[in-house]
Amino acid sequence: MIKKIAWETFKNTGDINTYLEFKQIEEIEKGIEVETETQNINLNNKIYQENIDKENREKGEITKWQT
Repeated sequence: MIKKIAWETFKNTGDINTYLEFKQIEEIEKGIEVETETQNINLNNKIYQENIDKENREKGEITKWQT
């Protein structure tokens, strides 16, 4: 979407700087998406490990994460 806007803006104005600025915004958005995805994966891993630890505590077992 942003790429299309950038291209149309460039075609209408002839200003390459506007196009480049839009491209930078697009790259920033991609970086934010990757970071968000990574945070979600880390959160899911943490929740999963906490659930395993809880089950093991209930069984009286100790995991390497609890030591």
